[in-house]
Amino acid sequence: MRHSLPLAFSLLLSLSALAASAATSEPPLNVLILYGDDWRHDTLGIAGNPVVQTPNLDQLAREGVRFTHNCVTTSICWVSRSNLFTGQWMSRNGQPANGMFATSWAETYPGVLRARGYYTGHVGKWHNGKFPADQFDFGANCITPMRHWLKQPDGTEIHVTKKNENDAMEFLRTRPKNKPFVLTLAFVATHAEDQNPKQYLPQPESMSLYRDVTVPVPKTATDEHFRRLPPFIANPKNEGRNRWTWRFDTPERYQEYMKNYYRLATEADAVCGRVLAELRTQGVLNRTLVIFTGDNGYFHGEHGLADKWYPYEESIRVPLIVRDPRLPVAKRGTTNDALTLSVDLAPTILTATGSTVPPRMQGRDLAPLYLAATPPKWRDEFFYEHATVRSLDFIPASQALVRKEVKYILWPDFNHEELYDLAADPFEERNLSADPARAPQLAALRTRFADLRAAAK
Repeated sequence: MRHSLPLAFSLLLSLSALAASAATSEPPLNVLILYGDDWRHDTLGIAGNPVVQTPNLDQLAREGVRFTHNCVTTSICWVSRSNLFTGQWMSRNGQPANGMFATSWAETYPGVLRARGYYTGHVGKWHNGKFPADQFDFGANCITPMRHWLKQPDGTEIHVTKKNENDAMEFLRTRPKNKPFVLTLAFVATHAEDQNPKQYLPQPESMSLYRDVTVPVPKTATDEHFRRLPPFIANPKNEGRNRWTWRFDTPERYQEYMKNYYRLATEADAVCGRVLAELRTQGVLNRTLVIFTGDNGYFHGEHGLADKWYPYEESIRVPLIVRDPRLPVAKRGTTNDALTLSVDLAPTILTATGSTVPPRMQGRDLAPLYLAATPPKWRDEFFYEHATVRSLDFIPASQALVRKEVKYILWPDFNHEELYDLAADPFEERNLSADPARAPQLAALRTRFADLRAAAK
């Protein structure tokens, strides 16, 4: 990993800082990123989920903008986190495996902001190789493993969500008050503890939640839908099916584990509320850009699968709420259905703080979508990519061209294609790639797919 700031970019950064300082006497915005894990787009009460209770995030959405069609460009923990920090596709930041991305740290949003004098912190999950403690002002003792109960130095146990909260509060209460700050609060919740037979282990006080609720079972959570998948996915060696047997293989287990998943979400929501309340108490909430999002979507049994990885809707769509102090009152509480991406957040953060966006960032500043009187022309498609994990039997590579109304999927190691008319088939039940009537459309999509794949590098 390279830590030195390229000379040209360093000069741009200095000029940007001077220009921003000259243009306004207002202090630069602080930044808070609330980052959920395995938290799909509809795990929010305000998104229409009939079960989960997320009152604090719902209120955040009422004070900001909720993007209803936000996606990740790779649906797996470590790559998506690399994409968040770098504003780049996996193809460019060099993160197909569980390690540190190749992009220079100086060209990430915390790296740029720290160079501009921001007090920087990261608490919770990291999952990008060894945590670069020397690149942050706060966080060396705040990185948590993917376990739900952690042993403390005095021998007692603490829930990982409570530790995430404690560390975030320590950052906010001990930060230097003469500096702007950027904090990424990366929850472990709602990620399963994969090696634990119970998978989801909420805190005891949450167990009364959802006790008398029946969680709806998705219409595609059937053996028939599993058999419709490509044969290299629809086999018991595939990890998506393997984890389905851990969590959803009986109606009783489905209810128990989904309720505990939602309990973890509500616990994280409560922490978001307390952190926002702390900012309000300190008098800085209205000078802080607050973003809530997640690293990837999640199968709740759809297609007979669990977890993520694959380019289907449940896996690639994640929540996005932006509370921006610059947002006009009339636009608070609105939704926006633009096709936004995880790689857009780094340039959005940097632009909002008056920083120069590194030229190799590939995302786009989202703010004009909610600040401009006339919204800008925006993307209507994107390239999805995922590398093979361990073996083709375990998690095979996948790529896709994704639009709101249509999706083309390629499984490159098998030269296997899928085509879905999302407008008519939003649950991706009918693969149309072999339909002769779709041949012209398929040919056009292949061409456009190749262009987007090349542009991601």
